Amino acid sequence: MGYKETYERWLSSPVVDDEMKAELKAISDNEKEIEERFYRELEFGTAGMRGVLGAGTNRMNIYNVRRASQGVAKYVNSRGADAAAAGVLIGYDTRHFSRTFAEETAKVLTCAGVKTYLFPIVHSVPEVSFGIRELGCAAGVMITASHNPKEYNGYKVYGPDGGQLPPDAADVVVNAINSYDIFEDVKFISLDEAKEKGLLEIVGSDVDEKFLDVVQTQQQNPEAVKEVADTFKLIYTPFHGTGSRPIKEILKRMGFKNVLVVKEQDTEDGDFPTVKSPNPEDKEGFEIAIKMAKENDVDVIIGTDPDCDRVGIVVRDADGIYRTLTGNQTGALLVEYILASKKAKGILPENGVVIKTIVTTELAAAIAHSYGIEIMNVLTGFKYIGEKMTEFAEKKNHTYLIGFEESYGYLVGTHARDKDGVVATMLIAEMAAYYKTQGKSLYEALMDIYSKYGCYAEKTVSFTMPGKDGMEKMAKLLADLRTTPPAKAAGMDIVLYTDYKSQTIKDTKGNVSPLKGLPKADVLKYNLSDDKTYFIVRPSGTEPKIKLYLGTFAESFETAEATVEKVLKDCKEQFGL
Repeated sequence: MGYKETYERWLSSPVVDDEMKAELKAISDNEKEIEERFYRELEFGTAGMRGVLGAGTNRMNIYNVRRASQGVAKYVNSRGADAAAAGVLIGYDTRHFSRTFAEETAKVLTCAGVKTYLFPIVHSVPEVSFGIRELGCAAGVMITASHNPKEYNGYKVYGPDGGQLPPDAADVVVNAINSYDIFEDVKFISLDEAKEKGLLEIVGSDVDEKFLDVVQTQQQNPEAVKEVADTFKLIYTPFHGTGSRPIKEILKRMGFKNVLVVKEQDTEDGDFPTVKSPNPEDKEGFEIAIKMAKENDVDVIIGTDPDCDRVGIVVRDADGIYRTLTGNQTGALLVEYILASKKAKGILPENGVVIKTIVTTELAAAIAHSYGIEIMNVLTGFKYIGEKMTEFAEKKNHTYLIGFEESYGYLVGTHARDKDGVVATMLIAEMAAYYKTQGKSLYEALMDIYSKYGCYAEKTVSFTMPGKDGMEKMAKLLADLRTTPPAKAAGMDIVLYTDYKSQTIKDTKGNVSPLKGLPKADVLKYNLSDDKTYFIVRPSGTEPKIKLYLGTFAESFETAEATVEKVLKDCKEQFGL
């Protein structure tokens, strides 16, 4: 069926509500818009699905949510009656329609005989990941689009370990979804009927309390907070998201006395009215907080995205200038702080491991190795870090210490299997307090790391390619890079070509060796002849973007940053970006 026929089917279907039909009728003269909404079905990958809100097969709406939920129900029921009885935990963030999508999910799951737990208010990703394990559920669903703009929402699915579904389980869900007609095969009941049947339970606040209790056990130097509590000041902003409740409470429990909250951004508002995008990677979102910091002599600013799985920070340098740190820099600070703290107390485990993604700073490896700690690389996406954690728990062969990725996601502790902005905020605040007891700011602590390990510079650049044309352009770019790979960048030869899709590593002489230990992924990595510099090309898994990741290290920042900029310039010219 072509996109026009699918469009007409939606218009005539008795299942589609009048409001959505009116939205579709409004675009009847816009052929391009009809094609964009109906040329494909919203893709359900290993992490779930994410898309722009609206009517259409390529949009986030109750019909796609219901069909996805039917697929989740099939997955749970395929694991037997015990799994259905163990049930599914559903959480949701502050985005538009998040509550509605959560309730629609519950209606479908309970209709299929699956026990369902629903949070009564908005909750963060780490709270849902923790809650799945705490309640002993067979799966979980989180309604969120993370840090995407307000036009988006999404649907993430978790397994019984609290991590995103592994590929084999995701395949069961995807195959089920693909076998269902979006209107005729999806069944649901009312929430009242679900409650009457004993299949729907509203989650109590005791799960929230247990979550905060286990997060607080990850403090490294709680005495440092008490030592500077009277003078230390920090600002927190939840960017209109789910972090407000748990983070304000954990900071209070820690003993911080001077926590300022950005009131304008401490509202549950899916329009995210004070920011262009609710992304802690973007400095513009911190403008209000920085103004407050200057007025109140604040030490550090911390912000979390709408589902509170990502954290961004702003620190004050020696000249009093407030500087935003990258995810790589914050991650390096946390790795150094945690390993140093454990070593000082004599509790650094010999089999300890730090996990990072392949696009994350190599500085983390330098730090880990200096403490005799193993570093592991996984594919981009925190699900792969979560999989390693579950593997460690089963085999008992490694002790997980910290996992992080350059896109501002961190997890310390094994209470969750996804990024945790609550524990990260707690440790960043504690870390800043600890360094203050040493007469240092967080910025000075970062400079100490560079003095010790070298000046590492990284940059991530995204190139948006929306719509059907954008998808085709991305596919062509990656195909061209494989058939006609670049030979040079910034005046240096490319000496190693790593293709994570074909699982091969090729050198300049044409020698090919297998890439071992990682699943296939549509990622290309290029190592340059100075043995320090690299760049990686990767399509985003959640947005219509091509991403370039660049990195190097040198004796000075000027040299390292100049090299990165030269490589970036060459890449943009060669790739037509």
